[in-house]
Amino acid sequence: MGLLSFGYWPEVQRGGERIVHDLGVELSRLGHRPHVITSHPGAPRRSVEDGIAITRHWRPPEVTLRLRKIEQHLAHLPFSYLSLRATHHDLAHAFFPTDALAAARWSERTGRPAIFTHTGIPRRDQLSNRRLRLRVLERATRGNTAVTVLSTAARANMWRWLGVEARLIHPGVDLAAFEPGGMRAERPTIACAAAVDDARKRIPLLLRAFRRVRDQRPGCRLLLPRPHDGRLEASIRNDADGVEFFAPGPGAVAAVFREAWASALTSYNEAFGLVLVESLACGTPVVGARDGGVPEIVDRPEIGRLFEGDEEEAVARALLETLELAGDPGTPEACRRRAEQFSAASSAARYEALYLELLESR
Repeated sequence: MGLLSFGYWPEVQRGGERIVHDLGVELSRLGHRPHVITSHPGAPRRSVEDGIAITRHWRPPEVTLRLRKIEQHLAHLPFSYLSLRATHHDLAHAFFPTDALAAARWSERTGRPAIFTHTGIPRRDQLSNRRLRLRVLERATRGNTAVTVLSTAARANMWRWLGVEARLIHPGVDLAAFEPGGMRAERPTIACAAAVDDARKRIPLLLRAFRRVRDQRPGCRLLLPRPHDGRLEASIRNDADGVEFFAPGPGAVAAVFREAWASALTSYNEAFGLVLVESLACGTPVVGARDGGVPEIVDRPEIGRLFEGDEEEAVARALLETLELAGDPGTPEACRRRAEQFSAASSAARYEALYLELLESR
């Protein structure tokens, strides 16, 4: 099958791209031949990585689209579509709305099934803040044979705002890559694996809350992924004591989670919160917002705390309680058990069942 995404590792390492990678690895283990069709700024090239065939097309610059506030990630679509037409895949599976346009067109021309996995949560403000965005999503959801989402919250909003009945398939975590091990830091340590330069992750809120935590835990540290912009890193260092940065990447994140006493994700409108499950898999309790798909992960007090709203007092209180929770000898095992319910293998098995259903119905 063809797996379509506008970006892929190592250029992009966000949750959606990691879902594509981990799904491809698990499908290979199940005996399938996944083919990731993606784009990057460089010359076209093909490779085989982790058992997955990768085709990276050239992504033309999209400066004009950005300036005119037109939906982005459209320029590479002709190349992705041609790749689908040139191969003999039984099924296409797109993980980004614009890539789902290519999958829908391919499905119409070939009569083969296509799936669109929406990795976000549709919201009214987001549907209207880019020209063509609503048209793209309508075409992506109605032109593909099936639509899947990552959480119950995303499923409800897909129906509310687009009138689409989506199927729920939670993403999974590689439990072998994220597992307990090593020693916790001697000093109380909070980790956050969210992109520092993404406004939706609300890192400033986390920093304000962390200052309050330091008032009660003076030696506490906060570990953040190093941003591309050195000026942003310097600004954060100057603004908050106790903040340290680590090189981003799945391997580094696993080591950071094993070291931390707690991990935090302060973002809003999160479709799932993959980094929270990765932290739990390492035996580390978590803090997240009672918003989007996060409450579907943090559903019991033994593994972490949820906070309400956007006030730093509530976030600080949740962080302090979770640091205390880290001292409970039973916490690592409880966290690991919860993470095992979201394994990459079980997620891939559900996608495989959907693939077979659609192929048989055709």
